[in-house]
Amino acid sequence: MVTNDNMFIAFKHKVLEHVAKLAWNDNLDEDHLDRLKYELIPGPKPVYRCCIYKEREVVSERIRLARGKNTIANPDSNNVVQVLQAACDQCPISTYTVTDNCRLCLGKACLSSCQFGAVSIGDKRSHIDPNKCRECGKCAAACPYGVIVHLVRPCKKVCPVGAISFDENGFCVIDETKCINCGHCIHSCPFGAISSKTYLVQIIQAIKSGKKVIAMCAPSIEGQYGEDVTLQSIKNALLKIGFADMVEVGLGGDIVAAAESAEWSEAKKEGRKMTTSCCPAFISMLKKNYPDQYRENMSEVVSPMCAVSRYLKYKDPECVTVFIGPCIAKKSETLDKSVKGNADYAITFGELRVLLRSKDIEFERTDEQYQESSVWGKRFASAGGVANAVIQCMKERGEDTSDIKLYKATGALECKKALALLKAGRLSEDFIEGMACPDGCVGGPSNHRAPAEIHKAREKLLNNADDRSILKNLESHPIDKFSLLRNEGDTE
Repeated sequence: MVTNDNMFIAFKHKVLEHVAKLAWNDNLDEDHLDRLKYELIPGPKPVYRCCIYKEREVVSERIRLARGKNTIANPDSNNVVQVLQAACDQCPISTYTVTDNCRLCLGKACLSSCQFGAVSIGDKRSHIDPNKCRECGKCAAACPYGVIVHLVRPCKKVCPVGAISFDENGFCVIDETKCINCGHCIHSCPFGAISSKTYLVQIIQAIKSGKKVIAMCAPSIEGQYGEDVTLQSIKNALLKIGFADMVEVGLGGDIVAAAESAEWSEAKKEGRKMTTSCCPAFISMLKKNYPDQYRENMSEVVSPMCAVSRYLKYKDPECVTVFIGPCIAKKSETLDKSVKGNADYAITFGELRVLLRSKDIEFERTDEQYQESSVWGKRFASAGGVANAVIQCMKERGEDTSDIKLYKATGALECKKALALLKAGRLSEDFIEGMACPDGCVGGPSNHRAPAEIHKAREKLLNNADDRSILKNLESHPIDKFSLLRNEGDTE
């Protein structure tokens, strides 16, 4: 994904790659991990921070996250997204600042407007004492020149649920009761001070132990690595790594669409509104901030990732399932043990490339074709794809869908708006499809390319897929043998 944080993402992936290589070679002991810090930051001059000692401390924290562990400052955290305190010290503590355009006017409106004694008059401009400032904004409103600016730290600015605050030392603090693990803060931080736990080590150890580890690729993977990298190319590379098999989660899209379409039909008859989504960040937003609507309006069907995992575990209860996608929140979904049979691990597209590099494997072009889902299931990756697939299932059953009203909420702020309308009883639409990322999963935080490039490559790849229907495609799969409800496991 092309962002302004490429330097930090590249370094993060470099750390991950080295840790993965140590895991392949059974060298994850403290001696090798300690030496890794000096290998990555040899010195004597720093590259990223003020000194090599701070750089090595940041690397130590990244190594912990690379092993699926919490940072030192958050030993009891249940969050996937975490703050690296050693990297979080460059943003201003005070959010209101007087710029150099201050004219030291005679009116002194800033001084007289402050009720907390935070404003003082200097030789060249006014000053705001961050220890006294209560961030009321009255000084900024009073300044006739508009020279007092409100500096919102980028992590706080992009958080859609207000989960980010700052302690007395200016360090970023994530409120885990609010955080939906969407990962937007990770890529907004210009200092690389927010990251997520990674489970490559656990996956490598499972493969090395001889377990049957199966990769499950998100629908948005098509187009991530260009139009020449097909699903078969990806499958071949995964088999070389040591995965026992690969299944596209677009099949799970078909399964979920069929199950949710039955829910929609029933809700439509009852006049009951519903929310539907394969997006765990949207579901977490709904559950934490709109608990009544979660209980009353949320679909009871599991996500496509969970559906495929249950399908695979029905066939082989001992298998280990690994989701590969653009989503940080999917990692959090796998940690929710209240949902039985879910994927064991989730990794991002960037982490997949790290895994490939750790074994010196590249994607190779092939004329072979692999397809396990309908195009409708594949299009779950884009905004509106879930709802369109559900409606398609209803049409395939011969139902009239002409009067269905949809609210396709794309982006976290649009999701909040839709849910607020639902809570207030002012939602005119029948169903909400929520995607916390703009443009759906294709616009996810851990995509490998810019969305425009992904769309272009995806369309060419999807145009080569056959036009099988959803319900016909599912006839060859034993979906009646396992439950698709969130709070249930196998039916047998």
